[in-house]
Amino acid sequence: MSNQTRLQALSNFLKSRRAAITPASAGLAEGTRRRTPGLRREEVAQLAGVSSTWYTWLEQGRDIKVSPSVLECIAGALRLTKDERNYLFALALENGPGMAAFQQEEASVISPSLQKILQELTTCPTIISDRRCGIVGWNEAAAHVFLDFAQLLPEERNMIRLLFVRKEFQRLAVNWEQFVRGFLSIFRAYYGQYVEDSWYDDFIAEMKAQHPAFHELWEESRVSSAPDVVLEFRHAKAGKMLFHLTSLQVHGSKDLRCSIYTPAKDSNTEAKLKQLMK
Repeated sequence: MSNQTRLQALSNFLKSRRAAITPASAGLAEGTRRRTPGLRREEVAQLAGVSSTWYTWLEQGRDIKVSPSVLECIAGALRLTKDERNYLFALALENGPGMAAFQQEEASVISPSLQKILQELTTCPTIISDRRCGIVGWNEAAAHVFLDFAQLLPEERNMIRLLFVRKEFQRLAVNWEQFVRGFLSIFRAYYGQYVEDSWYDDFIAEMKAQHPAFHELWEESRVSSAPDVVLEFRHAKAGKMLFHLTSLQVHGSKDLRCSIYTPAKDSNTEAKLKQLMK
């Protein structure tokens, strides 16, 4: 991520979070002549205890000096979650882990123990992905519910790209935008963490150019390292299926993520999945 790209990402993020807070929820008078939703810049500055000019420069993406203590005040004023706070700090302080080079082949091999876990989750579709949302592992249940990833070339197995390119995914998820938002929020968390990896800028530019829906959803600037959502699928063969998505970080050097789709309780999803896999 170039310095200008980083600052622009910071600017977009601050604007989106400011727009999400109402004056009433922040204990401020509603006032009149508000041209945009959310707080004004000077109101964020007031809540954070910083000068209005300084905050304006920060939100405009100017290359100014910031300190962790002041960023904490900004995070508090904007009511950021832990993941959003980490994203703010990564962009504002450019404190990524310095892993500009990423060896796809190193991340493509998962450990035997993790492969065993995949196999044991027989009625829970499960996908293992890397920090670029590249799919590096999956179980039989995932292949039946989503698609057979083994039929794709390794470079095609990117979850973000598949969500927008493959019609199977768009037809599958009833609440497709919610489904996509969850993955994009994870992707943005990685984007902030690995600020030195230019791959993200190239990939995002490509997706924006090819998919207007990606552009619109990406600009929402949602950040979450582990969204927990309920998804409704309309499978071509099994019909309605309800899953809880739980995203877990796999501790270790490869920065892998385990996305587990658990059949919803009090639904017949598990029975349908077993029938589908026969």
